[in-house]
Amino acid sequence: MRKLYIGLAWTVAGAVVVQAAAIAFAFGGMLNLVSEGGVVDKALLESFQAAGVGEIGFLIHGVVGGVLIPLIALALLVVSFFVRVRGTTTWAAIVFGLVALQVTLGFSITDMPYLGLIHGANALAVVATASFSAFRVRRAREADPADTSVTPSEGASSDAVSA
Repeated sequence: MRKLYIGLAWTVAGAVVVQAAAIAFAFGGMLNLVSEGGVVDKALLESFQAAGVGEIGFLIHGVVGGVLIPLIALALLVVSFFVRVRGTTTWAAIVFGLVALQVTLGFSITDMPYLGLIHGANALAVVATASFSAFRVRRAREADPADTSVTPSEGASSDAVSA
């Protein structure tokens, strides 16, 4: 379960990096379109005919942030109940709470654009807490000599396993 927890925590952090790259691609494409004399308006965005200007970046950002990351964060929270390392549930709950805040901010930006400042900063908090959660469990596994997740094969000496 520890490996699954670590994998889910790193997946949350990695998915936020994918989101950042996707939104940078989308806005870069929009800036390129505008610099060449194009106009970005609601009709263009709803027509899905702005191909080649980074439009897919908005879709990736929305799907990863609105669906994928919340599901992974929820899975992390569920798995944390089965990991026998102190604090895993607390840190998974913090990650899940920050993700819930991130989704709420993301959907609220159209009404209050200044929330984008908090949205960007909170993304960094999600990466930091998810990474810290993974490191904590990994460090606990390395420090726990009674960890039975890796057992020597039958008949092998302990010297052969440590070599």
